[in-house]
Amino acid sequence: MSYKIGIVGATGAVGQELIRLLLERQFPVSELRLFASARSAGKRLPAGDREITVEEAKADVFDGLDFAIFSASSGLSKELAPEAAARGCVVIDNSSAFRMDSEVPLVVPEINPDAAARHHGIIANPNCSTIVALMALAPLNQAFGLKRFIASTYQAVSGTGAAAMVELENQVQAHVKGGEAKAEVYPHPIAFNLLPHVDKFLDTGYTAEEVKMENEGRKIMALPDLKVSCLCVRVPVFRAHSVSVNAEFERPVSIEAARKAIDAFPGSELTDEPLENVYPMPLDYAGKVNCGVGRLRLDTALDNGLALWVVGDQLWKGAALNAIQIAELLHERKAWSFEVAGV
Repeated sequence: MSYKIGIVGATGAVGQELIRLLLERQFPVSELRLFASARSAGKRLPAGDREITVEEAKADVFDGLDFAIFSASSGLSKELAPEAAARGCVVIDNSSAFRMDSEVPLVVPEINPDAAARHHGIIANPNCSTIVALMALAPLNQAFGLKRFIASTYQAVSGTGAAAMVELENQVQAHVKGGEAKAEVYPHPIAFNLLPHVDKFLDTGYTAEEVKMENEGRKIMALPDLKVSCLCVRVPVFRAHSVSVNAEFERPVSIEAARKAIDAFPGSELTDEPLENVYPMPLDYAGKVNCGVGRLRLDTALDNGLALWVVGDQLWKGAALNAIQIAELLHERKAWSFEVAGV
């Protein structure tokens, strides 16, 4: 069986990776259509050995499509995803629009694949840093029972989009030439700098990005009482997010058992030989399917605690790849059909 597929937000950084990965992973596509804003309509984007004309994203373009992957704003997803589902098109949405909706599955295929089959036309893709962190924490939860964790993220500019990647490059060039590093995408220069500020600030003092780690982690791992404290930092790295985690478990932990659990978990790989200077780094995990986990050590402040470091490609496992893996999961399990009334 092959599918008619649409990509919403095709001109963005994640949209470009979606096109690339659909072809590289040989997903059964009978027709591929690309959608974006009205100002991008008419552009031609490469897709393998051909070009496809971008269409304006609006309700009627989803007629006849089997599924659509949305990688645009949450506002556009809220407007068009229900319209697509009402036309029988399965939506895999990368925005935050539906993640905490109790009727919408929030899926990482290696962690909660069964949730995907319970969709009513919309499936949410988790936040990028949440996915990367959970690719290390999920196998440890299975082994020891996760109770709480503290996370500090080191998020690449790719998480903001293509314009942020260009801004970092321009600022680096300006610095080398002794010029001014102009900040437009971020409130401050990002080159040679760190910004403890990802997403908007809330009344609590946390940012929306930091709250996602807690709320989404609870839903994906079915741990409603999970306690999380998070600080999200934007770093001058082009691609791949890193997360420092200090986790506390219900049962005693050992480094040997933790290493075995991570090494056996699909989508994660143990990269942990610190005496040989071997540990996960963004340069090594950009454009890589798996997430790398390393720097495992017993935590000195938490009971039954473990400290670790995990790295994953934000554009791939944190967004485009996870979305396509959800589509592959639905294909394998023949779980495309749904009742529109549940949307």
